[in-house]
Amino acid sequence: MTLAWTSKKLHLLLKHRTPRLLGLFHVSKLSISMNHAWRRHLTCPGITHIDPVLTMSTRLNPPFRAEHIGSLLRPAKLVAKRFEFETGACSAEELKAVEDESIPAIVKLQREAGMKTITDGEMRRAAFYQGMFEKLGGMEIVPNCSLTTFKSYIPYVGIFHAMGLTEYSSIYCNGKIKRTEGVHTDDFKYLKSLVSSEVEHIKVTICGPTWMHLRHGSDHTYDKSVYTNDAQYFADLIQAYREEIKELYSLGCRNVQFDDPTFCFFCSDSMITGMEQAGVDHEALLRMYIDVFNDITKSRPADLTMGVHMCRGNFKGMHYTAGGYARISETLFKRMDVDCFYLEFDDDRSGDLMPLRYLPPNKTAVLGLITTKRGTLESIANLRVRVEEAAEIISQGDPKRPKSDAMNQLCLSPQCGFASVFEGNPISEEEERKKLELVVEAAKQIWQSFP
Repeated sequence: MTLAWTSKKLHLLLKHRTPRLLGLFHVSKLSISMNHAWRRHLTCPGITHIDPVLTMSTRLNPPFRAEHIGSLLRPAKLVAKRFEFETGACSAEELKAVEDESIPAIVKLQREAGMKTITDGEMRRAAFYQGMFEKLGGMEIVPNCSLTTFKSYIPYVGIFHAMGLTEYSSIYCNGKIKRTEGVHTDDFKYLKSLVSSEVEHIKVTICGPTWMHLRHGSDHTYDKSVYTNDAQYFADLIQAYREEIKELYSLGCRNVQFDDPTFCFFCSDSMITGMEQAGVDHEALLRMYIDVFNDITKSRPADLTMGVHMCRGNFKGMHYTAGGYARISETLFKRMDVDCFYLEFDDDRSGDLMPLRYLPPNKTAVLGLITTKRGTLESIANLRVRVEEAAEIISQGDPKRPKSDAMNQLCLSPQCGFASVFEGNPISEEEERKKLELVVEAAKQIWQSFP
């Protein structure tokens, strides 16, 4: 069977999402070469493989060949204002004014670096995980939450204890969870006003739904008079996430990334040992967390890309844990219903690339090979070697596939954001710019040259 599409016809079919395209075919990711030839992986009865007809330098839909995770260094003026706000020295309105001033320059930075993906750099957050939990009805901010309610086996909790902390800010569910207002919708609207024709390139980053539950467990996450078990708690939380994503989609959002280090914590030997000592079935908990994500992402529109970023912590350039993805890769890659995985592979503590052998043919892996923890630039030659190694592993995985198909399942990015907390990582703004430019140039060279 031969499929002959002109770029114009395919563009119209994608734009209007005709039954012919969305009904007959299961659509995965589309790539476009520099000469505008088209390539698409399609699955329909009777078709098992369509040979590549073009080079793979660029992708039309996210994730793009050159990606970044989302957070970017805050300008000095915004960092100072955030410190004022955190200490009560300025109002939320005064902080917002400086945020509004900062975001246009952040958009310009991404464009000038050659990035297609546009975020607001998380300028409006003190930390990456802020947003969902604080704004939902039924959630209470606890500024001085006792560390006795935190699970001691979680890697960063051990660091808190080592620092001599006895309490830390957290969230407690003391009522029925309900989304009573938009969480990231106003942020999206503001960013949308700055990008005009590139709205589909905006990526919204959202804290994963498991963050508070892993931190506090079933005993300290929610009031037992409100929810008697995890299933009830997550059912309402899932609904809130689905409502938020539905409204974002109605506003034009086509790319959502969940940030959830939770899954990398399951790669930590120390956490697994601690869970076993505490009588926690970590394998069952991992499966439950995957099911929570799947209930959020199910029945999503065909043109909405949803991915999950999994790293090992990035607090001012400091990681929380170590361990490769091997322990979770088969279960996670095969069971989680997302389009792409943003993965951390910037140093030895991230493990090797072998877990990629479980990546299904319809999902994308964004390889976080460039570090945001240091300003030293990686070698494009070395990046090429690692990308091609990843493609070879995927091609020989389960199921096997041509290496060209495996290459088309890969993208490149930093391992994490540049500022998971507002103070940022120990690199300069110029080093950040060069890192972004490196990602773009490396992706261009690697995929354009691949046969």
